[in-house]
Amino acid sequence: TMALCLKQVFNKDKTFRPRKKFEPGTQRFELYKKAQASLKSGLDLKAVVQLPPGESINDWIAVHVVDFFNRINLIYGTMSEYCTEKSCPIMSGGLKYEYRWQDDSKYKKPTKLSAPQYMCMLMDWIEMLINNEDVFPTRIGVPFPRQFQQVCTKILTRLFRVFVHVYIHHFDSIINMGAEAHVNTCYKHFYYFIREFSLVDHRELEPLVRMPQGWGG
Repeated sequence: TMALCLKQVFNKDKTFRPRKKFEPGTQRFELYKKAQASLKSGLDLKAVVQLPPGESINDWIAVHVVDFFNRINLIYGTMSEYCTEKSCPIMSGGLKYEYRWQDDSKYKKPTKLSAPQYMCMLMDWIEMLINNEDVFPTRIGVPFPRQFQQVCTKILTRLFRVFVHVYIHHFDSIINMGAEAHVNTCYKHFYYFIREFSLVDHRELEPLVRMPQGWGG
């Protein structure tokens, strides 16, 4: 089966962060189940990402940000043996795009990092945010902070760069591992989601506009 095949492709590996799970019994858990059921039903991905009637947009975005973090973590963790200081001394998407790292603690100015260093900083940074109750509240009745969607835009913009790097620099490895269909589906799902809610600036999407699959843009 496809699931078995993916288990072989995506071995649990030292580079992964532990999966962030939703607490059963919470609204977020119910929404997560709803989103997963839609995905499995084979519905068109453009329809799958739409906000279900009567649901809160922030809850819907929160569920997807966490889910995409888990999935992209898994994809990159699997690729990480091919993405080294030597092969990828700069975090880039081809010759035209270079991504520098900046945060509020260690790197206050945009700083050149290798791709593996950038990925490590990125996953730690996202994990810290999604586990922070002030940013991603999980308790019933606790409101989302005012800047919640801005934070999600920043997270999703940076996660998009993982796809850019993986597609442009490691596509051969994806094909050799037999993971192409899985990565493509994950990318499509992510792409339709960020477009549905205008969460990532269209200029950030340019590196993958002319994807060989023909559905960027």
